Amino acid sequence: MTTPKTWFITGASSGLGLGLTDTLLARGDRVVATVRRQGALSTLEARHGDRLAVLPLDVTDVQAIRAVTAEAFQRMGRIDVVVSNAGYGLFGAAEELSDAQIDRQIATNLLGSIQLIRACLPLLRAQGGGQVLQVSSEGGQIAYPGFSLYHATKWGIEGFVESVAQEVQGLGIDFLLVEPGPTATGFGSALDQAEPLPAYEPTPAGALRRAFTSGGFALRGDAQRTVAAMIAAADERTPGLRRLALGSTAYASIHAALQLRCRELQAQQALAFSADIDG
Repeated sequence: MTTPKTWFITGASSGLGLGLTDTLLARGDRVVATVRRQGALSTLEARHGDRLAVLPLDVTDVQAIRAVTAEAFQRMGRIDVVVSNAGYGLFGAAEELSDAQIDRQIATNLLGSIQLIRACLPLLRAQGGGQVLQVSSEGGQIAYPGFSLYHATKWGIEGFVESVAQEVQGLGIDFLLVEPGPTATGFGSALDQAEPLPAYEPTPAGALRRAFTSGGFALRGDAQRTVAAMIAAADERTPGLRRLALGSTAYASIHAALQLRCRELQAQQALAFSADIDG
C-alpha cells in the first residue's frame, strides 16, 4: 500500500482532473483542486472534509496562478505531486480561427501551464523535491487537421518541459508528460469550434469536422483507466521516464510518427553533414 500523498490538480471540475481528484480522495490522499466555477466540487467537499481544498483559478491569470499555488503549498504544508491539467480544446482550420480563439488557446494551454510550473518550482525546491505531471496529449507528438493551434500548445509545452526537466536535475523534481489518445472525457462535446469556411469542406479538416458532428470519431480511451495509469505512474516514479502514452490509439499513432521521422532523418544524413564547417 502506498503512503498517502498530497496532490495539487488544476482543471479539476471535469474530465481527467475530476477523475483524478475523486479517485485520489477515495484512496485516502489529500488534494488541492482548482476550478473555474464556484461549487463545482461541492459533493466531494462534503464527503471528504479537510482532505480536499478547492480553490478558484483561471490559468490565464498569471497573478492568480502565483497566489493560488502559494496558498496550496502553505495550506497543505507539502505538495508531493502537481498535476498541470487545465486546458481546453479548439477545432478549426488555421484560417478559420479568430484571433480571440487563438489567444485563448495559447493563454490557457501553453502560457497557463508554463506559469503554473514556474510558480511551483521554488516551492518544490524549498521542500526538497516533488513531481510534476503535465497533461499533454498524443497531440504533443502528432497532428490532426483542424487542431493546428491545439497542437501548437501541446508541442510547445512538451518542449518547455523537456528543457526544464534538465534544468532541475539534482534538485529532486521529476517531470512526466502524460499523452492520452482520444478518450471519453467530454473533451469533444466541449470543443470550441471555429466558424467553418466552405473552402475547407472537401479537405481533411472538413472530413474530421463531419466525423465529430456525426459521432464517427472513435474514442478508444477509457477515462477511469487513464486516471488509474496516471496515478500508478506517479506512485512508481520510474527514473528517467519522461513521457507516458495512454491508450492504444496514442501508442500506435506516436509510434508511427516517430518511425516516420527517423526514416526521414536517416535519408538526409549526407545532406545534413554537408552543412558542417570543413575539418
